[in-house]
Amino acid sequence: MPGDAAKSDHQRVDQSAWFGGNNILRETPGTAQFPWLQVGLVGGFQTVILTPPSRARWRPSRGGSLLVVRPVFLFLSRLTWLRSWLETSAAARRLASRFVAGETLEDALAVGRRLKAEGIALTLDRLGESVTSLDEAAAARDEYLRAIETIEQSDAERNVSLKLTQFGLDLSGDACRANVEQLVRRAAQLGGFVRVDMESSGYVDRTLNLVTDLYARYRAVGTVVQSYLYRAQADVENLCDLGIPVRLCKGAYLESASAAFPNKADVDLNYVKLMKILLDRGNYPAIATHDERMIAETKAFAAARKVPRESFEFQMLYGIRRDLQRQLVAEGYRLRLYVPFGKAWYPYYMRRLAERPANVLFVLRNLFRR
Repeated sequence: MPGDAAKSDHQRVDQSAWFGGNNILRETPGTAQFPWLQVGLVGGFQTVILTPPSRARWRPSRGGSLLVVRPVFLFLSRLTWLRSWLETSAAARRLASRFVAGETLEDALAVGRRLKAEGIALTLDRLGESVTSLDEAAAARDEYLRAIETIEQSDAERNVSLKLTQFGLDLSGDACRANVEQLVRRAAQLGGFVRVDMESSGYVDRTLNLVTDLYARYRAVGTVVQSYLYRAQADVENLCDLGIPVRLCKGAYLESASAAFPNKADVDLNYVKLMKILLDRGNYPAIATHDERMIAETKAFAAARKVPRESFEFQMLYGIRRDLQRQLVAEGYRLRLYVPFGKAWYPYYMRRLAERPANVLFVLRNLFRR
């Protein structure tokens, strides 16, 4: 999540209270709806404690499992102590390998070569949002520059995705801009493309302002719109007017009801509405989804409007719904996978678990495999 979790304005910890002899730190926005999720000190160690209510007290409606699972994993994604522990665990890294190409650029390029043979394009993402120093931001910039220079070793397009907090946005707007501009300028010189990912709602205006300015100068840049935000339609229409390429996704951050649709049905309806605008007016839009209904809606609308298949692409995440990936390629649609790499995989991984309960089941099954 953007910003250091210990300092984030998305997370608040109240005064501790004693429960059953354990010092529990009670209240955070991620757990207020779920009092059975607590974080505190047990035997001197900071611990996540799950105490599910009885069936008599808690009966989820259809779809309730997702409503419970998603906030829990989004909350866990912000725990820096848990992140430090897991990112140094060999067992945890093996589980993360389902969604992360590896720790090095060379690992990611090897995945790119395999995907190219399967008729799938890629965009590389070096994990590591919310850096804590400008030196870290400069290191991220340099790694992306190396990626944009060497990506053709995998016989793939020079296409990368980044987050502005990784390039120093929380530390210095000017330094972040300089870092991103250096990368976009080089991508333009090499015929490549930089996708600036969208983070939580507090970053939207700064992200769009930077992308708009860089697109006017270099063209080789685009951004992302999240359909769970109320403002998404206005942003899509403005970006279409400017010709800026858009990746459409649903959104993977925990947002308040003042900024985002709280109900999945409304998020889906908005997604379909925005998809139609993008296919009608957008500059090579990317329809990013693993939802079969959203894919079917996109296919049907494109066919009805006679939108050429080469004028848009589907995008998916590495390791998720590989059955749908193969199906889309077999049907002649363009497909690009978002391929992350790096050691700082924990926040990304937790958001992937939050998106689909099936991802959680996959991990649990693998916990018991050798």
